[in-house]
Amino acid sequence: MKTPKADGRKKSKPEIAAEKARAGKIYALLAREYPDSKVALNFSTPFELLIATILSAQCTDARVNMVTPSLFRKYPTPASFAGADQGELEQDIRSTGFFRQKAKSVISCSRSLVEKFGGEVPHTMDELLTMDGVGRKTANVLLGNAFGIPGIAVDTHVGRLALKLGFTKHEDPVKVEYDLMELFPREKWTQLCHLLMSHGRRVCAARLPKCEVCAVSGLCPSAFKASAKGGSKKKKGK
Repeated sequence: MKTPKADGRKKSKPEIAAEKARAGKIYALLAREYPDSKVALNFSTPFELLIATILSAQCTDARVNMVTPSLFRKYPTPASFAGADQGELEQDIRSTGFFRQKAKSVISCSRSLVEKFGGEVPHTMDELLTMDGVGRKTANVLLGNAFGIPGIAVDTHVGRLALKLGFTKHEDPVKVEYDLMELFPREKWTQLCHLLMSHGRRVCAARLPKCEVCAVSGLCPSAFKASAKGGSKKKKGK
């Protein structure tokens, strides 16, 4: 898949180098701020991470982590999920929201694993995308965190912060993914997502970002600026 071209004029080499240098500084500051940042979903196998990631859509990781321990005891293998009663599974995962569609996706995805991949989670983007409920974000979560293959998983936090930090001008997750791939070295892709997610949860909240305590505010073009979706304004003296 080719990298989508950015809108507007073609940037010069010095401009591209400057953007990469700024991105590298932001990465270093966030890495210092969140040294233990990692995937928030609890899992012990690639399959468990796959199911947990499907359940995490429109749901907090904390809530998913409350549901999965008993879920994985009840359905320990792809075959057990594949043969699950959909109505019963819906009740098992009800608290994660959108439980009907998620149950359908989990069952269909598990059947694909059993029928096409011998019950093993594949570790290529093309193969992962053939399964129901698996998009690029879920596939990149798996590749990066279960198989050690660098990938950029663009969730709500990553997409929002990429815009705020000036890493992209796009809102489409795929275009954001490729813009970030251009800015950061491949070996940093997976950890970049963890850092942006941690920063989005703890400091750069959507409605009220804490710019006054932000480690990267000096490099952020959106710092202390209000936005239509809510923001932070630098306080003026009385």
